[in-house]
Amino acid sequence: MQANQRILDAVASRLDIPTEQVISNLANYGNTSAASIPLALDESVRSGKVKPGHTIAAAGFGAGLTWGSAILRWG
Repeated sequence: MQANQRILDAVASRLDIPTEQVISNLANYGNTSAASIPLALDESVRSGKVKPGHTIAAAGFGAGLTWGSAILRWG
């Protein structure tokens, strides 16, 4: 989920997640809508930020009250 940086910052703050653990590629691509989570995850795996055994929380939302989330154990 990365519609804008304000939302990412608010979610990280409320969940007490350090900003260095939040994956964001907004500066490179802007809001990529439905591709946000897979694109950010792919880049993070390729760069080595996400490694086997890491736990990943992913959440996405859309128009109205459409949303989904998942907790993943990578690798």
